[in-house]
Amino acid sequence: MRVAASGFYEYQLESEDSPFRASLRVERKDDGVEIIHVMIEADAPAVPPIFKLHWKHPIIDVQGLWHPTAIYNKGLRADWSTPFESKSTYSAPVACLFSAAGLNRLTFAFSDVLNLIKYDAGVNEESSTFICYVSLFDTPTTPLSHYEASLRIDTREIAYYDVLDEVSQWWCSYESNTPAEVPPSAVEPMYSTWYTFHQQLTPEGIEEQCRLAKTLGCETVIVDDGWQTSDNARGYAYCGDWLVCEAKIPDMKAHVERVHKIGMKYILWYSVPFIGRNSDSWAKYKDKLLFTMDYLETGVVDPRYPDVREYLIGTYEKALLDWNLDGFKLDFVDVFSQPDNDNAVEGDGRDYLSVAQAVDVLLSETMDRLRALKPDIMIEFRQNYISPLMRKYGNLFRAADCPNDAIQNRMRTIDIRLICGNTAAHSDMIMWNVEEPTDSAALQLINVLFSVPQISVRLDTLPESHKEMLSFWLSFWKEHRDVLLNGHLEPHHPELLYPIVIARNKDTLIAAVYHDTIVKLDGILPEKIVVVNGTRTNRVVIEALKDLGKNSVHIRDSSGKTVAKISMELKQGFHAIDVPSGGLAVLRTQK
Repeated sequence: MRVAASGFYEYQLESEDSPFRASLRVERKDDGVEIIHVMIEADAPAVPPIFKLHWKHPIIDVQGLWHPTAIYNKGLRADWSTPFESKSTYSAPVACLFSAAGLNRLTFAFSDVLNLIKYDAGVNEESSTFICYVSLFDTPTTPLSHYEASLRIDTREIAYYDVLDEVSQWWCSYESNTPAEVPPSAVEPMYSTWYTFHQQLTPEGIEEQCRLAKTLGCETVIVDDGWQTSDNARGYAYCGDWLVCEAKIPDMKAHVERVHKIGMKYILWYSVPFIGRNSDSWAKYKDKLLFTMDYLETGVVDPRYPDVREYLIGTYEKALLDWNLDGFKLDFVDVFSQPDNDNAVEGDGRDYLSVAQAVDVLLSETMDRLRALKPDIMIEFRQNYISPLMRKYGNLFRAADCPNDAIQNRMRTIDIRLICGNTAAHSDMIMWNVEEPTDSAALQLINVLFSVPQISVRLDTLPESHKEMLSFWLSFWKEHRDVLLNGHLEPHHPELLYPIVIARNKDTLIAAVYHDTIVKLDGILPEKIVVVNGTRTNRVVIEALKDLGKNSVHIRDSSGKTVAKISMELKQGFHAIDVPSGGLAVLRTQK
């Protein structure tokens, strides 16, 4: 079967013969924006075949391809490449083709953020065009007789980051994607135990780090894996019972209360899908698994069973009530996937055939029931489970693990920010060697300025200069949080790993430069401009695109100590300012 429709492109929707019929309707929304409405119907519920919606785009002034899980590789791909995938717990169905100037050439996004979607924009060598497509129903879904979804096409020649922000807003316009409220505590710096302790936890050790972290500016502790097992081998063989290991933490309620008295909130880690082989729960749920992961010594529970969902949600409710927790770090939800050889049938105890739909019920009910007990509950998810639906299930998105890798942390946090709206984007836990030069260690924080910082170093072992640096940058971050998180975000050159990132509002512009490049000061400029030196050189270069008059310039080093206070006449053109590595310059217009 094939149906077609014309708009900016010739769109074709194809599938094998089946009881289903389909239609396409093109709706022009704006100059350069149109919506392709897809409708698929059958007279009686059935599992639909694969449907593929495809079109072509000429390769003219396109130098990069952004998608949510690109990380390092934002280059172009051949049309025979393995397609991207998205589902409710993994990535998001959006791709953006952009020019070397950072201008949008084509961005397409799909409205079905629940089911598994395959999509791509690949270079066809014979025609020098992109073969673009979105593929539906590549894994079984619960039988249906009616399906609707929309493809958003944007060809406007505007900044790629503004187009992606509009995609995020478009997803939110669907009632089923309404994001969870973000409590103020979700946008405060946090301390994590993971890189500091791994699984070797003690209440005394956690509380000592909390006392120190609080003085430096952290407001929440995230206690990671290890609290539930005496095994410290990093595996997941003992996950699933979710009982406190009393040999490590004899009284969890009292421990949480002591942390609260320090003035910090408490988030606890859970691996949602794992039932470890050595857990007591294994015997009960070993026949209700999607599959096993032998190298991790664990099984992945099947959320299509109502009693599995109830067990998981009930576990979190009990922990919240028993220990007065403030939030949950719910991990590994992207592992939920449709088995390759699925044997699910109606009437075998499962109430869904689609794993994605069952996970939606599980995570939606988890948030609803926990929020009913504590309205300002915090729920963290880790990249790459960052889809628009994940914004409904949680209110913190953290960059995927990249220990000690400041550059990757920058890339990952910015990738999250581009499509996460007001959901709190958090860095991966920041760590560094205690023998690092202070200005080098500062780069760990500077690279994640545009996200909420999470810290995971032994604070009691840091040299005094590192503590001063950490205190300064957390204080700077808190002072400028509004512009850093809520200002207009401008991450330049994704193909070069975002060497310069700018955020601005009516009062302040903050430009963080991570490579020896030029900071262009354009547009309507506020009175206060902050240039952060995230390089290992000792200068920054700005270009004034117009005469900016006389400015006072306050230069600080990586610990916040004043290096110089000068006055500069910023005429149109280039200006080099001596700023220490890991430091900053604050420019203010003099009237």
